[in-house]
Amino acid sequence: MTGTADTEAFEFQQIYNLKVAVIPTNTTVVRKDEDDIIFLTQEEKFEAVIDDIKLIIEKGAPVLVGTASVETSEMLSKMLKKNKVDHKVLNAKQHELEATIIVNAGKPGAVTIATNMAGRGTDIVLGGNFEAEVSELRKQKNVTENQLAELKLHWEQRHQKVVDAGGLHIIATERHESRRIDNQLRGRAGRQGDPGVSRFYLSLEDPLMRLFASDTVKNMMRRMGMEYGESISHKMVTSSIVKAQRKVEGRNFDIRKHLLEYDDVANDQRQVIYQQRRDILEDEEISEIISAIREDVINSCISRFIPIMSVDEQWDIKGLEDALMKDFGVRLAVSQWLEADNRLDEQGLRQRIVSLVEDEYQAKYSQFGEQIKDIERQVMLQVVDTLWKDHLSSMEQLRQGIGLRAYAQKNPKQEYKRESFRLFEELLDKIKYETIRYLSHLKFASDEEIRELERRRALEQKDRDYKHAKVAGINDDESESVSQRDNVKPVVREGPKVGRNDQCPCGSGKKYKHCCGKI
Repeated sequence: MTGTADTEAFEFQQIYNLKVAVIPTNTTVVRKDEDDIIFLTQEEKFEAVIDDIKLIIEKGAPVLVGTASVETSEMLSKMLKKNKVDHKVLNAKQHELEATIIVNAGKPGAVTIATNMAGRGTDIVLGGNFEAEVSELRKQKNVTENQLAELKLHWEQRHQKVVDAGGLHIIATERHESRRIDNQLRGRAGRQGDPGVSRFYLSLEDPLMRLFASDTVKNMMRRMGMEYGESISHKMVTSSIVKAQRKVEGRNFDIRKHLLEYDDVANDQRQVIYQQRRDILEDEEISEIISAIREDVINSCISRFIPIMSVDEQWDIKGLEDALMKDFGVRLAVSQWLEADNRLDEQGLRQRIVSLVEDEYQAKYSQFGEQIKDIERQVMLQVVDTLWKDHLSSMEQLRQGIGLRAYAQKNPKQEYKRESFRLFEELLDKIKYETIRYLSHLKFASDEEIRELERRRALEQKDRDYKHAKVAGINDDESESVSQRDNVKPVVREGPKVGRNDQCPCGSGKKYKHCCGKI
């Protein structure tokens, strides 16, 4: 539930398929939302803000000034200090004082400056927060009912004074890109039937106005011959600003939707990979999965050298034998089979190769029993994780350059989907291939080989320690020589310094540079 979702209803519906329902307010909103007031420059705007703040606090009403950034809030704070206006700054920098500032923000004449990241969602009570004042009073010992009654009387007087002055006044120093943020600021006043006033102060130098404001407003202000300090306020100006905000909201919506469409492609692939990982982790019969994958991989390998529905002259038997040996560590005399049996066709050859590769694998690892399942699971998980990371990197590179397809009159989104699908198919095939290749080349060391490996490692470590100690000794010698150099005393001049144009101290009567100081 939120009070500012109505302006984003279209995005909720389009992207998340969620409808926004507007619930009527508990009490009638009596807040007065005045038309925007617009100046030529920011300097004029902030001077007008300071002047209006002075007028409002003279009436006894509290003021909440909204800014778009911390820098603006601090700049406005300096201007208020210069004009000797007491105020508080709520800009997410003073966490300890934030609660106290909000409690006192509704008191008569209180001025609070807040950024769009602070002060939102808080309830500024007119006259001050009575419950907070009671809690503070109860911290004292022996609090009497008379003290509580007196505190309530003072609060009621302050509350009535603020109500008579028009309630909380909202002064916004600029429009944000989203109407939702502006509505949040306005919503600080006029809560639960309380009175309040809100107004936006703008200038043609504001980012939103400079980029998106209608030229009609600018031309109108120029034709009117506005002078320094003058401003205009009209419903047409306000509607023009709202249209500018809608343009920005539409642009930002398109950007978010554009990114989401690209992310959905990767998300669909992510679900497939994650499901594959879950199957690997949870399936007890991992060996059956590996056997099915091995059959697919071997058939794909055979198809590279013996195309389906091909004649004998198109077969590359030597290439097939080399590939089986290189990729799967299996040496098969396929050419001898064909010479010995002229009736051996493509289908029969495939079945024999797949069967022999499977038998070779089972014979190789039969001694490990159930332990081989854990090995197969670990290998396949490692392959999936490594190749998935590489795939994500490839997807990111594709995404960065896919926009160039527009120059070829192609839709970048469709091209991205097509290319990413091709990459994903290659990924799935590569996962199968690399898993079988790793498992086919695994070697298990015997106890004697393990002891030999440990002995070699110990010797290598001993050699490294010796080299390290030798290098450390050299460094110690260097450190000692450095310390000796540090102890060398600087040259001290025995007599006074002689300038090059001074008389030579030897008494020759010549200048020093032409006598003893000659270079």
